[in-house]
Amino acid sequence: MVFAGGGTGGHVYPGLSVARALEDELRARATPLELLYVGVHGRADETIVPREGIAFRAIAAGQLRVASPLAFARGLLSLGRGSLQALGIMLRFRPDAVFATGGYASVPVGIAARLLRRPLVVYLPDVTPGWAVRLLARLATRVATTSDAALAHLPAKRTAVVGYPVRAAFWSLDRDTARARLGLPRDGAVVLVAAGSLGAHAINDAVVTALPRLVARAAVLHVTGAADEARALDARQELPPERQARYIVRPYLDDMAAAMHAADLVVSRAGASTLGELPAAGAAAVLVPGEYEGWSQAPNARFLHAQGAALVVRNDELDRLADTVLALLDDDARLVSMRASMRRLARPDAARDLARLLIEVAA
Repeated sequence: MVFAGGGTGGHVYPGLSVARALEDELRARATPLELLYVGVHGRADETIVPREGIAFRAIAAGQLRVASPLAFARGLLSLGRGSLQALGIMLRFRPDAVFATGGYASVPVGIAARLLRRPLVVYLPDVTPGWAVRLLARLATRVATTSDAALAHLPAKRTAVVGYPVRAAFWSLDRDTARARLGLPRDGAVVLVAAGSLGAHAINDAVVTALPRLVARAAVLHVTGAADEARALDARQELPPERQARYIVRPYLDDMAAAMHAADLVVSRAGASTLGELPAAGAAAVLVPGEYEGWSQAPNARFLHAQGAALVVRNDELDRLADTVLALLDDDARLVSMRASMRRLARPDAARDLARLLIEVAA
């Protein structure tokens, strides 16, 4: 099998979850499996995938939804070069099926799969597709997605709603175990602020500005990203000595499953992973959707808000982020209701169902 994804954790981790489920399914059938992940240089997948023991090959890829005509031309050239590279890789590897989780890095692989008549399964983790998934859905043998809300944007007859495949660790933890693993206090409120693997400066700035108020009410586990780690550590030093232990700063955190299970409330962006990881952890959330060139996380945030599982604070409303967090921490009934709503969205069998879909199209 060939896997491909868009270079962010929200695309890479679903693929890895499906890969593990695929290994389990085929082991039970006494069928050997060879996996290859095709991605791009310098992105999250180049680091994460080899660490998981899966072979990785890099190809050229470029974004097409850009404002600059010159950047568009460069992206188009990269897409063509990457498609030729993917074609060469797949001619040598001869996959029985291809699994793509979206993002521009998966487009050359999807094009190569179509040219070689290899079955292609495309997975949309978000509520709405970006240009890459819109294109790949036209080429796909089958399409899968996280929620019913996405069906309006996909070919209905070829699309299955399976949920978001999360890592097994999300299903095997409880609050006390998670807190012990991370060295967090067993009792008292914990707020997790996690704005993505690269961090989000605006969210970090809002948290640091309100830090004395926040740590007076809760322990704060703040995953800052590398760029803002130093500023957060400086802010920690400015706290009264008795409060400093309540502010835990990490530039990056591998064990996000434990962090979400440990938290009473999660503050994060609204990337694709929130649709799977927050429900699996049963974590109430305040979401600050990212806005990017040609793409927005707002539909993901609105979906979770509509289910009663999260509140939404826009980027231009970050001055009220701390007030929102503190009000929720003081409203136990609402937090309990939000957690229950979030848990109802969990789909523990998503990875297994996608693995079985891949086996089906490869047969």
